[in-house]
Amino acid sequence: MSTDTDRSENEAETTKIDVRVPTELVEQIDDEYHQRGYTSRSEAIRDALRAWVDPPVRLSDEALDDLATSRKQREEGDTVPLDDVMEKYGVEK
Repeated sequence: MSTDTDRSENEAETTKIDVRVPTELVEQIDDEYHQRGYTSRSEAIRDALRAWVDPPVRLSDEALDDLATSRKQREEGDTVPLDDVMEKYGVEK
């Protein structure tokens, strides 16, 4: 890993990383990044990494609480399989 010191005063310090990516994925990135308005592959990948670290969509506290309740119910066996509910109410797949 190396730090890039060749930058203007307004740019943040950057670190170069080496990542192995399947060729097919690189080809998909190359086909797509211009269409999404990026000027380079690196710019597109940096943006994707930012979104991975800090997702643009966050669940509300209420939704997170509901998920925690649901997870606890599942762990305690307090859930009913969907197929059983569908059968009970006469719903067909």
